[in-house]
Amino acid sequence: MRIVVFEDSQVEQLYPITIGRPAFAVSCGSYRLIDILRELSEEIRSSARPHLWETVLADFPDILPSSPDASGLALFVNARLVPSVATRETLRRLIQKAEPGFAQVNGSVAAALTRESQPSSGPQFGGSSLEDHLRTLDLPAWDVELPLLSYPHDVLRNHLAILPENLQDRIQRKPYREVRPGVFAVEGAEIGDYVVTDTRDGPIVLEKGANVGPYCLLRGPVHVGEKARILEHASLKDAVALGHTTKVGGEVEASIIEPYTNKQHHGFLGHSYLGSWINLGAGTCNSDLKNTYGTVNMEYNGRRVASNMQFVGCIVGDYSKTAINTSIFTGKVIGVCSMLYGFVTTNVPSFVNYARSFGQISELPVDVMVQTQARMFARRNVEQRPCDVQLLHAMYALTGRERQLAGEPLSL
Repeated sequence: MRIVVFEDSQVEQLYPITIGRPAFAVSCGSYRLIDILRELSEEIRSSARPHLWETVLADFPDILPSSPDASGLALFVNARLVPSVATRETLRRLIQKAEPGFAQVNGSVAAALTRESQPSSGPQFGGSSLEDHLRTLDLPAWDVELPLLSYPHDVLRNHLAILPENLQDRIQRKPYREVRPGVFAVEGAEIGDYVVTDTRDGPIVLEKGANVGPYCLLRGPVHVGEKARILEHASLKDAVALGHTTKVGGEVEASIIEPYTNKQHHGFLGHSYLGSWINLGAGTCNSDLKNTYGTVNMEYNGRRVASNMQFVGCIVGDYSKTAINTSIFTGKVIGVCSMLYGFVTTNVPSFVNYARSFGQISELPVDVMVQTQARMFARRNVEQRPCDVQLLHAMYALTGRERQLAGEPLSL
């Protein structure tokens, strides 16, 4: 059966996580939604926001554009679905039953199965137009559990809940060796001397080329992606998932780190989400607990949202950097392509130099980020493609309102 994964009108609520990536490519519990959809169908089609489409074509060559003349049975899947084993199995049952219907969560279509052809105005078709079309089909409602990610802190909440089961699923489906009790590694992963592993609360899973340096502590559940490096004396504990080609040192707790991000020096990172191509300078720390021990209220686009979570660290968008000894307060949201210095006591818009504690905030020109991206990519032997440059320009344009809402005297 054909699967069409679509981004709805609420995907922007996940900014800054989804400014530079489709929602189906967000890591949560060591899986992305696209990973579990690939197990369900050989034909996956997608709509995406226009500024992402060239990158989607380049990074996901197996995903086809949504087609205006596609007909027959199709399962439409919201790209904000939580990428859990439970989600995969629910979708599998719906495919096997092949009975038209739909599931709705808080007013959003989570999934729908239909025999009718879909309308399309091109590969970018999606959002509220697709949702509205699915509603016009008068499909029966399913009584199924298909949770959606609504805000960035939901990614962390669900990550903590689903990581143990997702890792058990990985262990059952891939050729891992149990190199220590509860520690599973693909051939080629390396563990240094004097490494302490604690798997009482969940397994530790190491992918191909992963390297754990000496004198480290790993307390599961922990997932270490391909070619990820954990440096000597590092401590990873209580639900950490590292993307491929990351480099991590210091103390990391209950966090997601996307591919190509570096946090290699001493410092604490807790209950946080880091996008791709981020670098945290030596001594950078974040707080994930209020002094009052109360739940954390987040701020998104100038609006307060209750997380109902006691522990929330920081949400950091792609390409952002921190200077040495940067301190990030509890529950702060940092946009894409920003440079941080000193104390981060407020949310940080995208494309700024943020040194608020020194009385300085200035806009960061997009051309500077294009040059920075080229240097970063070269260090990792990654080619800077025209679509990568185009995406930076698109993100800069899309986040202009953030800099206006910041309420800070920006030097432009």
